[in-house]
Amino acid sequence: MTPRKKLQGLVAATITPMTPDGQVNLLVIRQYVDYLVSKQNVKNVFVNGTTGEGLSLSIQERKRLAEEWVCQGKDKLDHVIIQVGALSLPESQELARHAAAIGASGIAVIAPFFFKPTNKDELIAFLEKVASEAPAVPFYYYHIPPLTGVKIRIEELLDGIKERIPSFQGVKFSSTDLLDLAQCINKNKREQFEFLYGVDEQLLSALAIGADGAVGSTYNYLGGKTNLMLQAFAKPDLALARKYQFLTGEFLNFVIKLGFGVAQTKAVMTFVSGIPMGPPRLPLIAASEEFIVKAKAKLDSIVWPKGD
Repeated sequence: MTPRKKLQGLVAATITPMTPDGQVNLLVIRQYVDYLVSKQNVKNVFVNGTTGEGLSLSIQERKRLAEEWVCQGKDKLDHVIIQVGALSLPESQELARHAAAIGASGIAVIAPFFFKPTNKDELIAFLEKVASEAPAVPFYYYHIPPLTGVKIRIEELLDGIKERIPSFQGVKFSSTDLLDLAQCINKNKREQFEFLYGVDEQLLSALAIGADGAVGSTYNYLGGKTNLMLQAFAKPDLALARKYQFLTGEFLNFVIKLGFGVAQTKAVMTFVSGIPMGPPRLPLIAASEEFIVKAKAKLDSIVWPKGD
């Protein structure tokens, strides 16, 4: 059996391409995989997460997307992580079983966010029930308190988690609480958990305290530049690494002021890659033409370090 590659570096939080009438467009996934690998040097993906509008899709749509990413990623991608969290425990379990059956390299679960777990025991009980349906598949917790409202600290969650969830592998940490992240990394060195940071504009800070890599939407279209930041950090050439982080931040700061979410991310990916990502699903509304013009002009105006 081939040893499992550690999940590190950049992981693209994939966008779900849609046709103009709002149907999932599986036909462009092959092109999308090739684009990530050849143009952005990104070989890991996180499917059906926030950027992928996973919670707005039907269970069947989520399954078909997962199948297509695993199929098209075969021999091209290193890791295909499927986000299987749902508000319904049986649905989440069904998605976990499906991800295992199709050969996903990992599953991730977001916390339920309508009836919310209010403490560690409630959250672990839910995660355990999902993970147990795919016991041989590496399991990741998707921590994104700004969207879920579930603010249980990861430092607390990880204490004894392997005893409850033997397949537990790591965390997609989409919170700005770097103290919590640092405590997790410091306390869990022996466990060799993987900590993947999810706030793209602060990635360099997370790397400095020991994050293994990152999951984010900008790595769909700025993966190449961010990989150069990772290389600079590893040298270490911190001055160069900071340049890349500041320039990425300059773009994100600009578009956030215009209103930047999943719909706008789809628009940016469309004009950068040339692959039509289509509109978002309601209640999200497609990005305006004004946003597209301004975002494109801003991205084109950025002067990246020479030689890139």
